[in-house]
Amino acid sequence: MHESPSHQTTPPESAVGPAVESAADTASEDASPAIHPWHRMVSIGDSFTEGVGDPDDSVPGGFRGWADRMAEELARTTEDFAYANLAVRGRLFQPIVDEQLEPALALHPDLVTISAGGNDMLRPGADPDDIAARLDTVITQIAETGATVVMFDGPDIGNTPVLRSIRGRVAIWNENVRVVAARHDGVMVDLWGLHQLGDPAMWAPDRLHFSPLGHQLIACEALDSLGIAHGLVPGELTPRPTRTWRQARGEDLVWARKYFVPWVGRRIRRRSSGDNITAKRPEFGRPTIPGAGEDVPVDPQGA
Repeated sequence: MHESPSHQTTPPESAVGPAVESAADTASEDASPAIHPWHRMVSIGDSFTEGVGDPDDSVPGGFRGWADRMAEELARTTEDFAYANLAVRGRLFQPIVDEQLEPALALHPDLVTISAGGNDMLRPGADPDDIAARLDTVITQIAETGATVVMFDGPDIGNTPVLRSIRGRVAIWNENVRVVAARHDGVMVDLWGLHQLGDPAMWAPDRLHFSPLGHQLIACEALDSLGIAHGLVPGELTPRPTRTWRQARGEDLVWARKYFVPWVGRRIRRRSSGDNITAKRPEFGRPTIPGAGEDVPVDPQGA
């Protein structure tokens, strides 16, 4: 599965217009809602797509996340826009396919987002090439329906203490995902190149999931990758307070007790954070559209 993508994985200009250069350009030059050709969006995947790390009691499932934020923006200009989210936290690649693909296709979407395989990369001995071959089969099925397919590579985790040991495996996985996206004219959202995700404020306290700021940034990047002008803007980061070595280690110990030890315990017991969890939006519905000023999360360090 190792080869370089032969072309940029964006939809044809005739479908959605010229690609937007950056989120900053979008916010400053065109703050209008997104004009686009899609009416039925389905998202499948794991905790990343479910929105874990972005809590919001006002939305189904109690988590908002980048997919909800993206759907909310797309719904602003399309009165009949419908959105379903079948993602469930903790799912590995094959359970995502077995549990979510058929129900997703049964909804006859014209826009599908898929992120699957990230949890597999956390497992010792995971084979990125094997999983990518299975991903190719899945994307073939989705693409054959005529739907636009949006895919994601993994972020650069080199500065993340808990995950940096698997950085090489993630890099191999990412290259495979890009090849699959290019082969099927998918839309590739490049999280590896989104260097803002290296800021600690982009991550939730568990250091495994994205914060509201991170999810907002990813929603902006996904809309940019679709090549449409939109009014969504990233939240602003503030300078982080300087910590002493002792303070940093103290925070690490608190994190280990609260998050890492329970995570290891689930692995030993062969349990998942997604046990007894069902999809938050199993059927099409209208996304909740926040009022003005409610779209942009605030960096808690600057609040």
